[in-house]
Amino acid sequence: MAHAMTIASYGTVALLVAAGSGSRAGGGTPKQYRMIGGKAVMAHAVDALAQHGGIDAIFVMIGAGQQEIARTMLGDRTVAALIEGADSRRGSVKAGLDAIAAAGGAEHVLIHDAARPFLPGVVIDRLLDALASHDGAVPALPVADTLVRGTAEIMGEGVARDALYRVQTPQAFAFDAIMAAHDIWDVSREATDDAQILSAAGHDVWLVEGDERLEKLTYARDFERAEARMGTGMTVRVGMGYDVHRLAPNEQLWLGGVLVPHDRGLAGHSDADVALHAIVDAMLGALAEGDIGSHFPPSDAQWRGASSDRFLAYARDRVKARGGRIDHVDLTIICEAPKIGPHRDAMRMRIAEILAVPVDHVSVKATTTERLGFAGRREGIAAQAVATLSLPALS
Repeated sequence: MAHAMTIASYGTVALLVAAGSGSRAGGGTPKQYRMIGGKAVMAHAVDALAQHGGIDAIFVMIGAGQQEIARTMLGDRTVAALIEGADSRRGSVKAGLDAIAAAGGAEHVLIHDAARPFLPGVVIDRLLDALASHDGAVPALPVADTLVRGTAEIMGEGVARDALYRVQTPQAFAFDAIMAAHDIWDVSREATDDAQILSAAGHDVWLVEGDERLEKLTYARDFERAEARMGTGMTVRVGMGYDVHRLAPNEQLWLGGVLVPHDRGLAGHSDADVALHAIVDAMLGALAEGDIGSHFPPSDAQWRGASSDRFLAYARDRVKARGGRIDHVDLTIICEAPKIGPHRDAMRMRIAEILAVPVDHVSVKATTTERLGFAGRREGIAAQAVATLSLPALS
């Protein structure tokens, strides 16, 4: 059926398709959640779209049951919706378009594959310019290699490569045109992409210049090359942090962002989470940006009793502002009691959540002082941390 003309709530919306299994990439994890440069493929794609001023909202298509992992990998990034997709790419895109329509519609939509995470802003510029006079536009690169027909082993006749192009994403459309095209598509056929669907509905699709950086991540070797590219121009920074607070009655014991049952708690700056404070100092040290006291002075009343996860989130955002990534955090808590082991996994998960990194980038250990010193006498708890960051070489 024909789709009714919408009154658009948005100007331009991006629909990021990240609902596939990515089995050819190997590794057991869907490729949209694989890590490159310390950040999930999906997160790279969302960042590329969000950084372009011409995009008003991002809708993300995910696989069934992937809400939790998607939110973890996206961290504090803002998306309009996470929508569970269908069994096919075409079905997932249609579900996404329906969700955009339900949210008020849009004038234009850019449909992009998360498996092409390195999206230059100039490609988006070309697509939006083309939509000023066309209902559809796609980025494409001319085929440069010799093409032949044949079997897996024997080369056959050559194929003329004149007027042959490799089509990439994002593919840009007038929203009402692509909605109507999807509505009348013969669902017994599977489309290779949305440009094919629009073309079958009688619309011309304009070609704009694509970019080699938009090559699709499909096989394990593609991820190896992408990781190598991400490492170019980055330098590793290591920072160390140490903190100590005394144990006192009538205080809660916060350690590693987790409330730990104990007969006493830590007294001091904010909620006195000695573990998070040590990590914050380690990260600020790696950035060469002072220490926690210089950013959150104990003399400032606004920090009295404050949750220390605010400090850790601040340090995370300072890394992001410098164009860096958090590679690893190693935390050691030093105390006789309480036992840290039962709470270690909860601490790792909470720290990873605040830092917006996978949990395997966070290590939490504990040790005692063999009953020596203030920690051995159970007068206080200490923590030391090492943070490893990657920053742009000129940072």
